Amino acid sequence: MSPRKLSALLLLAACSPVLADDGFPACLAALQDQARQARVADWIVDDVVPGLQQQARVLELDAKQPEFVQTFAQYLNARVTQARIEEGRTLYRKHREFLGRLQQKYGIPGHYLVAFWGLETNFGSYLGGMPTLDSLATLACDTRRSDFFSTEFVAALQLLERERLQPGHMRGSWAGAVGHTQFMPSNYLRYAVDGDGDGRIDLWGSEQDALASGANFLNQLGWVPELRWGREVRLQPEFRFDLAGADAGKRRPLLEWSQLGVRRSDGGPLPESELQAGILVPAGAAGPAFMVYDNFDVIMRWNRSESYAVSVGYLADRIAGAGPLRQSPPVGQRPLARGDVEVLQQQLNQLGFEAGEEDGIFGSGTRAALSEFQRSRGLVADGYPDADSMEGLQEAAAKGAADEPKD
Repeated sequence: MSPRKLSALLLLAACSPVLADDGFPACLAALQDQARQARVADWIVDDVVPGLQQQARVLELDAKQPEFVQTFAQYLNARVTQARIEEGRTLYRKHREFLGRLQQKYGIPGHYLVAFWGLETNFGSYLGGMPTLDSLATLACDTRRSDFFSTEFVAALQLLERERLQPGHMRGSWAGAVGHTQFMPSNYLRYAVDGDGDGRIDLWGSEQDALASGANFLNQLGWVPELRWGREVRLQPEFRFDLAGADAGKRRPLLEWSQLGVRRSDGGPLPESELQAGILVPAGAAGPAFMVYDNFDVIMRWNRSESYAVSVGYLADRIAGAGPLRQSPPVGQRPLARGDVEVLQQQLNQLGFEAGEEDGIFGSGTRAALSEFQRSRGLVADGYPDADSMEGLQEAAAKGAADEPKD
C-alpha cells in the first residue's frame, strides 16, 4: 500500500470515531488535515474551518428524505402543480434563445432544464438557507456517510477558493447542495460552466450559469439527444406486472411491448421500433403507467429517486405544452415509514425473496422481490405494497417462523 493511500485511510478512520470520543472540534481538526492534503489554501484551513458549527437540524433532516416517506401521488402532486407549470412556461419563453443555444451545444432540450430548475429550487425562489460548510462538516463528522461528505466538504473548500466566495454567502440545502440547480460541491467543481460569459461561475446569482451547468452535467451523464425521458402508456387488464421495472434487465424493444398489449396513453399503437424501454408503475396497478427510456436513467443519476425522475419528465412535458396525465395517481394510498419498509424487507428476505439490504428504502430491488412474492400468492404482481400484499406477507412470514425447527 502506498504511503499516500495509507495516510488517507488513517485520516478517514480518525474522522469517524473522533466525533464520538472527543466531539465536533476534534473531527474538524481531522477535516483540516484532509483539506491540507488536498492543498486547500492555508487561510481557509486555518481561519475558516475552526469556526464552523455543528448543525443538529441537518442530522434531523437527513433521516427524513421525502422521496422515501411519501406516496407517489403525494410526491408528484406537490411538485408538478399548475402554478409551477405556468411559471415554467413563462421562464422557458424568457430564456428561449439562450436555451436554444444550450441545446445546440449540449443536446439537452430547454424544457428539461427548466423542469430541473423548477423541482430543485422552484425556479430560484428558494436556494436553501443552511450554511453549506457547517452542514457538510456536520455530515462528514457523522459516521453513517463520513467518506462521502468528507469529500464534499473538501470540494466546498476548493470551491470557496476557486470562485473567490465568501463563506457566509455559501448557503443551500441541508445536504450541501447549492445554487439554482442544487449542485453538490464536487459536481460544481467538475461540471459547472460560465453560461453568461462574465469569467466566473456563480450558481447562486446567475440563472444562465445554472442552466448552462445543468446542460453540461446532463450531457456528461450520458443524455441521448432527440430521445425523450419516457411517456405515459396504457396497459391492458391482463398485463403481466411482473414484467414491469425500470432496471436494465426489464427493458424490451417497443415492438415487444406492443405485442404484450402496451399502448400509448390515448389508446393508439406504440411506434414500431427496436428502442429499448421499461415499464414503471410507481403507484401500482391502480395508478398511471410509464414507459421509460435511457434518458430516464440519466435523470436518476441526478437524483436516485424514481418519483423525482418521473416528476422531472412530466413537468418538462407540461412545460412543452403536453396535457395532464390520463390516469391520475390514486390519492388514498398510505405512505410507508422507513420502519415499515425495513420490516417488509426482512419478511421478504426471510421467505427467500431477495429484497437486498434491509435499509428502509423502497427501491427497485424491494419492489422486484415484492412482485415475486405477489405472483407466488396469485396477487397482482405490481410490486406495490397494498393492504392485501402486506397482510399476506405478514402471515407468510409468521407461518415461516412458526415452522422453523426449534433447537
